[in-house]
Amino acid sequence: MGEFNEIKSKHNIQNLIEDGEHEQQDFKYKISDARKIARSISAFANNRGGSLLIGVKDNGKVVGIESDEEMYMIEQAAEMYCKPPQKVKFQPYRVEGKCVLKVDVAPSEELPVKAQDDAHKWCAYYRVDDENIVASALHVKLWQAMKKTTPSLIEFTEKEQVLIDYLNEYNEITLEEYMKLAHLSKHTAEDTLVKLCLMHTLAIRYRGDRCVVELQD
Repeated sequence: MGEFNEIKSKHNIQNLIEDGEHEQQDFKYKISDARKIARSISAFANNRGGSLLIGVKDNGKVVGIESDEEMYMIEQAAEMYCKPPQKVKFQPYRVEGKCVLKVDVAPSEELPVKAQDDAHKWCAYYRVDDENIVASALHVKLWQAMKKTTPSLIEFTEKEQVLIDYLNEYNEITLEEYMKLAHLSKHTAEDTLVKLCLMHTLAIRYRGDRCVVELQD
């Protein structure tokens, strides 16, 4: 494994392994499917970035990687199975006589980053706690709107005010709940929520795989 001759100190990687899986860290026992690993890259890139530790089981047990081929498969996942293509950084470590590969994924400047699901449909993934979930359609619409124009001020009508009043009392609301509350079509409700997010009045959050909006801190 010539690629791994220069291996850094093990102390930092052991600390990371002890931290376990979380929003910015994922363990992978091995890489056998470039499309599946692309979903993890998508999820990190669409959030705050993160690291994959290859050769580590979910319980933190170090098993190591077997060949340089896993690194090439990760590059393939990032460059061929992510849209737009992503760049990742590699750092090998020696732990317990075994090689662990740390793969750093930066937050993408171009959102959303999509990968293929099991049916080969392109989806945007998002990292929530220690899981990769499919991002909500509302979130994707916000990302798309961020690329188009500079947000402009909107007039606060009854449909915006009823939303703000509700959030001041109940803290969060889903798209479907807002549609029902304000008697709005899905299209109108989405447009209103996206505009308020662009103005930094609202923020999108996830409660597990449930997408909600709340007042921006």
